[in-house]
Amino acid sequence: MKLQVSATRMELLRLKKRLDLARRGHKLLKDKQDELMRQLLSLIETLKGLRTKVEKELLDVYQSFLTARLWTDEQMLEEALSFPSKVVQLQVEERRIMNLRVPVLKPKLKGEIYCYGFAHTPGELDACLKKLDSVLENMVKLSEAEKTLQLLADEIEKTRRRVNALEYIL
Repeated sequence: MKLQVSATRMELLRLKKRLDLARRGHKLLKDKQDELMRQLLSLIETLKGLRTKVEKELLDVYQSFLTARLWTDEQMLEEALSFPSKVVQLQVEERRIMNLRVPVLKPKLKGEIYCYGFAHTPGELDACLKKLDSVLENMVKLSEAEKTLQLLADEIEKTRRRVNALEYIL
């Protein structure tokens, strides 16, 4: 990119200041990009383990539910599960990673997971609901981590564009 520059000492000093500022900005953005990449890679490792754990637990819940379904009449099962008594509310807060706001989800649970009488339902259904209740917290952590990952990736992309633009100018 060529600039129309008059050949004066003042213009030279002004351009040197602009160049120094651009170099400092480039260095800061490059450092930010490196730190965001480090955060992203560590989050990916955490996310892999958490996703594997949640998928394994959910598979166990599904298998327990299928077993409970085998032991119960479908109409009775539908009646037992049609009025849930447990309420989950998510409290959303924010934290910052390199001036990027990411969500922090905190579940607030109210009520009991068992919303039916125990006389007409099998014990397998109780075990299934207990397992599902224990998976809930990990599912919230997983969704928080995935949203953080998505926001970090978007911020890295924006920062990369800025770094590349400054490299092109310099």
